Amino acid sequence: MSNKATIGFSEEQAQLLDVATAFCRDKSPVEKVRALLTDELGYDPAIWTEMAELGWLAIAVPEEFGGIGLGLAEVVPVVEQMGRALMAGPFVSTTLAAQALVLAGTEEQQAKLLPDLCAGAIATLAFSEPHADWDLSHIECTATREDDGYVLSGRKTFVENAAAAAWIIVSVMRDGAPALVALERSAVSDDALRREIIIDETRRSYQVTLDGITVKEDAFLDGAKVEETLAHLHLCANLLLSAEMCGGTVSVIDYTVEYLKTRKQFGKYIGSYQALKHPIVDAHVSYEHARSHLYSAAHNFTQQGEGEIATRMAKTQAGDALSFAADRSIQFHGGFGFTYDCDAQLYRRRSLWCENQFGDAIYHRAKLADLLLG
Repeated sequence: MSNKATIGFSEEQAQLLDVATAFCRDKSPVEKVRALLTDELGYDPAIWTEMAELGWLAIAVPEEFGGIGLGLAEVVPVVEQMGRALMAGPFVSTTLAAQALVLAGTEEQQAKLLPDLCAGAIATLAFSEPHADWDLSHIECTATREDDGYVLSGRKTFVENAAAAAWIIVSVMRDGAPALVALERSAVSDDALRREIIIDETRRSYQVTLDGITVKEDAFLDGAKVEETLAHLHLCANLLLSAEMCGGTVSVIDYTVEYLKTRKQFGKYIGSYQALKHPIVDAHVSYEHARSHLYSAAHNFTQQGEGEIATRMAKTQAGDALSFAADRSIQFHGGFGFTYDCDAQLYRRRSLWCENQFGDAIYHRAKLADLLLG
């Protein structure tokens, strides 16, 4: 299937798309993906180093801090191709953590941390909580003043790549208001990390217990920018999840079409039957819609109002597209499709994870109704 839809890419996006397509295809064949399922880290450190050398971690970081000075719109084609290859790793979590520092970090934090992240240091976000919802400002974890510092308390869930991270950006309540803390991973004991069992086995997700961790005042990001930053990071995450799901959709469609062209039943290739052809066409149409929404959202991301609407539309459409395409692939593979050995299940697991991070389709459609209908 062609990788080029009728979308007007910027020059930077087109170049990154070409490089990322070749890189992810070569570095993350499905055999590699499966081999990493049982790996403790869940990604190949050598490939991570190559990604840093390509400058991908610096794409959306200002030049003054060692970055390239572009934006999230240029990160999208990279994440899309990573999703297409089911590539594992801390790229998205590190990109989001870097955006938190770009948006709300103090000058000292930006000067210290952003160059390291551009060079390959790993970071992640710790925003989710056991009893929280998708509103990132609803926080139960706390930072309580004690002597010349603050003592953290509470638990965070779904903290991706926490074991490998050098830094964790943690949301807490301080003096009754949301706050963000740049927490060194070394401050978190191994006993305070518990790996979670999640549906997408290509990922590494952890529960982090914060109880008793002490931080200084200079660990907090700029308090005046926290609420705006949380809202923006919510959209950033959904944009990149949409890109990942779009890439996965076209990949699972290709995988299914290849099977339909080689599997015979009653002396005919099963791809010749209308009952199978029509759903594949529906899946491809849904993919084209999702990808159009994705790059529309990327283009409008910095536009007040329009960016939020476009991003929420992209998330719902991309989730629907990958869910449908992966489900049809499982069905079309028959009994084999329900086994662990069928690659279709990797995409279905990916869709279930991505759809339910930072708001599912029902949540985003409700938000869209409020935005569009008042």
